[in-house]
Amino acid sequence: MAEPVKSPFFSLGRLRLLTQLFMLALTVWGGALVGHYAAEKISNSLPALSCAYDQANGAYCVLIPLQHQMHHRVGELIQQTGHFALAMLLPLLFTVLAFYVFYFFIGKAFCGWVCPLGTVQEWLHRLGRLLRRPFRSLPEAAAKRLRPVKWVLLLVLVLGLPLAAGLGVTPHATGDAFCQVCPSRLATTLLTGDGEQAAIRTGGALDFAFGALANTLFGFILIAGLAARQPFCRVCPLLAVNATFQRLSPLRLVKAKHDKCEKCGICAQACPMDIPEIWRESGPKAFAEDCTLCGRCAEFCPDDGVIQIKFGPAALFASSRRYYKARVKRESPRGEIKTIRWLSPLSPRERGRG
Repeated sequence: MAEPVKSPFFSLGRLRLLTQLFMLALTVWGGALVGHYAAEKISNSLPALSCAYDQANGAYCVLIPLQHQMHHRVGELIQQTGHFALAMLLPLLFTVLAFYVFYFFIGKAFCGWVCPLGTVQEWLHRLGRLLRRPFRSLPEAAAKRLRPVKWVLLLVLVLGLPLAAGLGVTPHATGDAFCQVCPSRLATTLLTGDGEQAAIRTGGALDFAFGALANTLFGFILIAGLAARQPFCRVCPLLAVNATFQRLSPLRLVKAKHDKCEKCGICAQACPMDIPEIWRESGPKAFAEDCTLCGRCAEFCPDDGVIQIKFGPAALFASSRRYYKARVKRESPRGEIKTIRWLSPLSPRERGRG
């Protein structure tokens, strides 16, 4: 008789959960935890999707200096001098370089392990599973149609409108257009007990429009997150920034070709971004632009060594059948927690055991 597979106490999923908890505390409440001086130092070395409107934060969103420099350094200087100079782009280049130095080590795991808004969305989905809300997986065609949206938001809201504001083409309020509608602005500030950012803005028609759009988007995420996984991550412009550097980081996802993959597809079910390439492709093509390196595809792959998370030549984690058997005892690939039964009806067999 085969020995029963025990659920490992220390797993990749638990390690990611602990990391998310730590990063949420650091990026949202870091200023309150370590003090303003240390928080400022952290902000300069740890870019994260934590909003500058959060008065207690200990890090900043890299999209904030990108917008600021497009508005004040590039746009306004072009308007004042009447010409474009390379020196105008130097602050922007240094910001991108500083972000890449940080990004070099963790790659796209930034989105799956660090981002507070990603963590909030993931916990919303877990709450939806506990409450037995209907599960909605995004169809393959719809998921692929959404991919260009994040690039459009990056070019228009993060780069285009701030530049236009600096040139005097659009109103000053568009100088941080993405911040005006970003759901992280509401999520992180509300987590600190500050409801000011959720209040209706009455400073003007544009302020009101931005505020209404931000609240609508945040409300949509709260509702959609209970049924669908990571609704905002799919269109987040920071994911586009990360995708730009994807091939430059040594931390990456590697998938070997396997005969059983064609009939399996469990890795795609486990993927919170509904990426079909992880199932259908192998090699570099399996590491799609929407991947957040959360590692769930490797955790739920039922075959040894087919999917790996590697840093350079070193494998940090590899799929295995034994790990898969232990993992599915606690949680299904789609996120249903199996060890918590107080909300689920007992089967006749289970009632008989009681």
